Amino acid sequence: MPELSTSHAIRSFDLVVVGAGILGLATAREYLQRRPGARLGVLEKEARIAAHQTGRNSGVIHSGVYYTPGSLKATLCVRGAAMLRAYCAQQDIPVVECGKVIVATREAQLARLAELHRRGQANGVKDLRVLRDDDIPQIEPAAAGIAGLHVPHAAIVDYGAVARAFAQDVARMGGDVMLGREVRAIRRLDGRWRIETGDGAVDAAGLIVCAGLHADRLALMTGAARDPRIIPFRGDYWALDPEQAARVRGLVYPVPNPRFPFLGIHATRRIDGSVWLGPNAVLAFAREGYRVSTVRAADLRDALAWPGFRRLAWRYWRTGLLEMARDLSQTLYVREAARYLPGLRIRHVTRAPAGVRAQAVSADGRMIDDFVFSEEEGVLHVRNAPSPAATSSLAIAERIVDRFLDAGHGAVRPLTGL
Repeated sequence: MPELSTSHAIRSFDLVVVGAGILGLATAREYLQRRPGARLGVLEKEARIAAHQTGRNSGVIHSGVYYTPGSLKATLCVRGAAMLRAYCAQQDIPVVECGKVIVATREAQLARLAELHRRGQANGVKDLRVLRDDDIPQIEPAAAGIAGLHVPHAAIVDYGAVARAFAQDVARMGGDVMLGREVRAIRRLDGRWRIETGDGAVDAAGLIVCAGLHADRLALMTGAARDPRIIPFRGDYWALDPEQAARVRGLVYPVPNPRFPFLGIHATRRIDGSVWLGPNAVLAFAREGYRVSTVRAADLRDALAWPGFRRLAWRYWRTGLLEMARDLSQTLYVREAARYLPGLRIRHVTRAPAGVRAQAVSADGRMIDDFVFSEEEGVLHVRNAPSPAATSSLAIAERIVDRFLDAGHGAVRPLTGL
């Protein structure tokens, strides 16, 4: 099996991809499939791949129920899920089709549940079934509500394992995955890109940036627009004890609030057999702040100084305060999940690892809900790639490489979807 590079030698590449999360690695892999023999390098600031969003998410292969028909999320989720399942089968990476139940617990949620059913059908999600109250426990014995939506083909996978397989593919095709190479500056020099890292510089004709939590900062290095800005939202998880976990067969979700691109605190069976509750969504005080106590002044200052965040916080201050209260109170957190898992008690849960989501927020205070990319001469930036980016990674990579290899790539284009 090819080894991943940790060499600090300065090299020249046809293409450099910044970021060794699942999307950066999928893009590098796709490019090498299209351009065999190309000199390609992947720069990753951490000592291992998939260290942040890829390795800290819930592991769900989404089906496409939540997304507006015709949006990039809808199109790429459905295609990407099929591609991901096929890839995992080829690589012997376990995929468990455990199914999902979305539970309505209040009359006010029924219209939203019906809208999810409509969206799922429009997006081609197969075998959806509307549930009556007495149908729900037949599928999920621990759950209860007044109605539900069954998504039988929702599945789970270890995205860290997928990313590692992508990295091995890149290495096998001649690409160089360079770890411990944090990008500190990017500049244009004689028609090429000079990327300065903590361990020297590399040179590239083309550049694709999949930097996740630092996407906006790297975009500014190449002269791209300041809008949107990445705001980090920490998501905390709690693990169910074995007895309670045994009562959850698959995935149990509440009906999400349509004002926010978050799905609410849900119960997720994981590939190792454990069941986690979460995540919530609260402002992280550092872009990689996985604990409440982790504060990085520069990150917090950037978030608070962004006009879009201030407008967002003003508009939804009540919701924000409630999220913060649940984050600080295990009782309130568990009580939220107990709306649809009525037997749940505090004694049934223990703290699990947290994640941080890179959420793009526009200057006018909107949480951007779709995939967003910006493009300039010789560089393409992934500016917003929230869930279901992991599910969609192979399909997104196709789109990115299509655009990057477009003969008209040199023209400056505005911030847009692909």
